Amino acid sequence: MTTDNTSDLKATPLKELHLELEARMVPFAGYEMPVQYPEGIKAEHLHTREHAGLFDVSHMGQVVITGEGVAKALEALVPVELESLGINKQTYALFTNDQGGILDDLMIVRWAEDCFFLVVNAACKEQDLDHLRNNLPGFDIDYLEGRGLLALQGPAAIDVMAQLAPESRELVFMTGARATLAGVDCYITRSGYTGEDGFEISVPAESAELLARKLLSFDQVKAIGLGARDSLRLEAGLCLYGHDLDTDTTPIQGSLLWSIGKSRRADGEKAGGFPGSDIIFNEKENGPVRKRVGLKIEGKAPVREGAELVNAEGVQVGVVTSGGFGPSMDAPVAMGYVATEYAVIGTELNAMVRGNPRPVTVAKMPFVPQRYYRG
Repeated sequence: MTTDNTSDLKATPLKELHLELEARMVPFAGYEMPVQYPEGIKAEHLHTREHAGLFDVSHMGQVVITGEGVAKALEALVPVELESLGINKQTYALFTNDQGGILDDLMIVRWAEDCFFLVVNAACKEQDLDHLRNNLPGFDIDYLEGRGLLALQGPAAIDVMAQLAPESRELVFMTGARATLAGVDCYITRSGYTGEDGFEISVPAESAELLARKLLSFDQVKAIGLGARDSLRLEAGLCLYGHDLDTDTTPIQGSLLWSIGKSRRADGEKAGGFPGSDIIFNEKENGPVRKRVGLKIEGKAPVREGAELVNAEGVQVGVVTSGGFGPSMDAPVAMGYVATEYAVIGTELNAMVRGNPRPVTVAKMPFVPQRYYRG
């Protein structure tokens, strides 16, 4: 969590609702956000896995880019295929720098032939806007200031959404559509950050509270805070920018080769052409010096971000970048970076916690099965 001065914090359109629901509010990425509600993080986490959780993610940045030829122009900034991306199809993408590091990770949806909708991380949105404007002159780049963003996640999400918009049943993972929910014009995608089936809903800010209350009126839905959002994404093996990914980390080090479109790889028909591509391709060919790995922890106490990872001789070989308790697993879970020779699944290491070694084992991610609906 950040340590912003409370008086300087922004509020999402749902702040009053969070307070009404007795949320504990904390500073996060320049916003006052709910970290948990009275039932607590564990109950919220398990409710999302078993039923459906409603998350306020209105602090994220929503951007629309339009103009003739925008797909090809935007491809120069991200290692994904956009020219052939279908209308209402979504893709995960990375902004890379000239050193192959990651400036941000984001979602991109094609709204029309020459129109793309981007959702970027809250802490990065100002720099992302500058990056887009500096590199895409001549295109209309519109930051959607007056929009809220809700995420409805969990196995019951589709049943709830289908009662409000029956056409949502036709969507599969990483597709989107315009829909009317509780009388409000929205844009929805079937995606999310928990590993569960679910939806993200872009909604006019002035209607966000009305829609949130409608969603919360369903017995299957409860409000979920940042605490459970973090434990859910960690169990799902998903990265948090600024922790597991940063400007000094390449997609290869981050175990994100899958995020580089096949046509954009070294042997693809549209190879490279994005910042740092030569460095990234060289690292793919020759191997990175370190890799992101999952970590299973011995015992019940979590190992937190920043803990050093050491080998049998006590030499540091890595660091934990995300760590906490996984309620679905009833066990602590973590991810971090280790020197490549220690990245083999099953490798035993120690995490140093207050000067004491805690046994950890390199493990495959995700830690719990992902349940995206692919049709």
